[in-house]
Amino acid sequence: MVRILAVGTNPDVMTVVERLLRSQEGWMPTVLNCAEEALTSLRTAGEFDVLLLGAGLEPHEESALNTAAESLVPPVPVVAHYGGGSGLLFAEVWGVLGR
Repeated sequence: MVRILAVGTNPDVMTVVERLLRSQEGWMPTVLNCAEEALTSLRTAGEFDVLLLGAGLEPHEESALNTAAESLVPPVPVVAHYGGGSGLLFAEVWGVLGR
């Protein structure tokens, strides 16, 4: 099971991202539209294999999310996905997982 925390500010885009992530066998996405909620999820749930950053986040939000993901033990790899289609999305996730 690959647990993915995805965050981006455009609800319509994130709905598509969620659908794409769910289409992959063994992938379990949690999709949020708010950086603060994502930070809380990282700190409290803490059991994610990948943090996927979508479009619309402010630079300071991306920085805070990166810092939080890197500070976990083990660190959660971060991938930025701002579009480009499902093939790119899947390749980015598999790439940070080393598969």
